[in-house]
Amino acid sequence: MTTDTSKRTYDDIEVSSEAFWAQSARERDKSFAVLRRERPISWQPPAYGSLMPDPDDPGYWAVVCHADVVAVSKANTIFSSAPEMGGVMFENMPADLLRASQSILTMDEPQHAITRKLVSSAFSPRQIRVIQQQITKQATAIIDEFLEEGPRDFVEQVSMRLPMWTISEMLGVPENQRARMVKAVDDMVGYNDPEYIGDRNPFECVMGGLMELYDIAQHLIEARRSAPAEDLMTALVAAEVDGHQLTDEDIMSYFTLLAIAGNDTTRNTTSHGMKALLDHPEQKALLVSDFDRYIPTAVEEFLRWGTAVMTFRRTALEETIIGGQKIAAGDKVVMFYPSANRDERVFEDPWRFDITRNPNPHVAFGGGGVHFCLGNHVARMQMRALFRELITRAPDLQLGEPEYVTGHFMHAIKRMPCSL
Repeated sequence: MTTDTSKRTYDDIEVSSEAFWAQSARERDKSFAVLRRERPISWQPPAYGSLMPDPDDPGYWAVVCHADVVAVSKANTIFSSAPEMGGVMFENMPADLLRASQSILTMDEPQHAITRKLVSSAFSPRQIRVIQQQITKQATAIIDEFLEEGPRDFVEQVSMRLPMWTISEMLGVPENQRARMVKAVDDMVGYNDPEYIGDRNPFECVMGGLMELYDIAQHLIEARRSAPAEDLMTALVAAEVDGHQLTDEDIMSYFTLLAIAGNDTTRNTTSHGMKALLDHPEQKALLVSDFDRYIPTAVEEFLRWGTAVMTFRRTALEETIIGGQKIAAGDKVVMFYPSANRDERVFEDPWRFDITRNPNPHVAFGGGGVHFCLGNHVARMQMRALFRELITRAPDLQLGEPEYVTGHFMHAIKRMPCSL
């Protein structure tokens, strides 16, 4: 039995348009705050975007409260991530593109559990130790070069460098392919931003980036099969659990996911976190006073404050109730992580930046459940290492106003001028 969505009325407060997402995070939260308080589950028009326009798209349920985001995240048998059900992106995208670029994010059980086990097996304790050593050396080298060159743009010189360097070394991407990899990731994330698109259409932008990443991954797979090395790509090629192995397509899709998620989340959290510290000098002074004591909770507050990933969606496989609202089978729901991370019922004074905030049950890595971010520990390692270098070696750093990427997926900072 299907529900007649034509009888539903869109909410007076809409969170789907380009105009809404062109606002600042604080301005957007004024709308989210009303919805959290009065209509935690609201019916909304389709998201703006042009990768796969669908004139018959009826809209979606906006999930804006922390408890409801967690509930949807954990109910993976009720809410599907599968490409044929629409996948996880806010706007509509072709199923083949989702399958090719988002790996385990767009898998339901049992395929998800099998693939996650295989990928997790590649992150052995020894591999994690190697990654941690790499991150420490990389963070030091990045700030060495930053101070030698002289500060210009914090994103270009600092925050974008560590995650891509880490991912590249983890996977064994040759140095001469790394700039190409960065450009491909920017194309796939910035397809709603006129600067990234240029004279291409958004679909060309995304597909061009995907093909570049697949080409890099395919060459790496072939190289590691013939000559294994001490890197994650070798471990992925060799991974086997209960007789299952990853196919080349599995590895290329995971490579793409890792390149995007492993780059943009840490890159933007670093930018947002550093800006917040300098905008709140008393918090920076506290971190300086005892870095080892405060950095664990500071990293969690950076993650909550910046909320790098802003939206993910699911599709209901059966009728259910979330936040008191009946959701019909086939209905789309979209989780708004920035709103959940400013939920007044969970976070006291949510617009207060507080590096001692504890508990801090943010949903920056997802709301729990089987799709909780697999690389969260690597991201935390990166931020601890990089902020140690920044706090101790660039104590007089000053940042200008950030320039944001246009879009509703990543809370991304394109540029941020800096000086000493």
